[in-house]
Amino acid sequence: MPDSNSNVKKILLVEDDRQLSDLVTDFLTNEGFHVKQEFRGDTVAKRVKLFSPDLIILDVMLPGKDGFGVCRDLRPEFNGPVLMLTAKSTDFDQVLGLEIGADDYVIKPVEPRVLLARVNALLRRGDLPNQSEEKGEINCGSLYINKASRKVTLHDENIDLTSQEFDLLWLLSSKAGEVQNRDYIYKAVIGREYDGLDRSVDVRISRLRKKLHDSTDTPFRIKTIWGQGYLFVPDAWS
Repeated sequence: MPDSNSNVKKILLVEDDRQLSDLVTDFLTNEGFHVKQEFRGDTVAKRVKLFSPDLIILDVMLPGKDGFGVCRDLRPEFNGPVLMLTAKSTDFDQVLGLEIGADDYVIKPVEPRVLLARVNALLRRGDLPNQSEEKGEINCGSLYINKASRKVTLHDENIDLTSQEFDLLWLLSSKAGEVQNRDYIYKAVIGREYDGLDRSVDVRISRLRKKLHDSTDTPFRIKTIWGQGYLFVPDAWS
């Protein structure tokens, strides 16, 4: 049993394959996590309120409600990382999961050490490079970002972001006017090397643009600099 130390991270594992769920639970428990299991999609919301997990591992194919529906419904209330398990490797499933608010995905069968690496990367809350000297707040015109509270407002309207969306916005805005390449973003925000194929950052940039009322066709607030990366424009937030 994990100890009662408040530093022990809590994980809610939602997987209807009970044998797999038990194996993953045992593995993560041995790695020092406090893990609770759930086997149906339509009971996840209640369990989240009772358990208050730091991270959710969420299978796509579930009885009651599939993982995409669960993730979509959770996002207005749960801001922690969501790691999806999928048996399919198509871009459609991966992008759909990221579009509705998942932070990362792992394709089954799950390699335990890969799963652990993804979990640790999502839970890591260390400072991003070069942020230690920041005062913890960023103001760009009508955009306000508070690092400590992880609060974002635009024109005094609260903007709800997932944990990695916030980290991505903070990284870009704290380096306003400087192009940030994908390799750097993946290491700093996703927690792993960019493999040349992963579209996670592209999807999150798209979601940020929508939430921050940027143009999806001709973005002017978070620009794509082709062949280089992304640029946060500091004077585009009036």
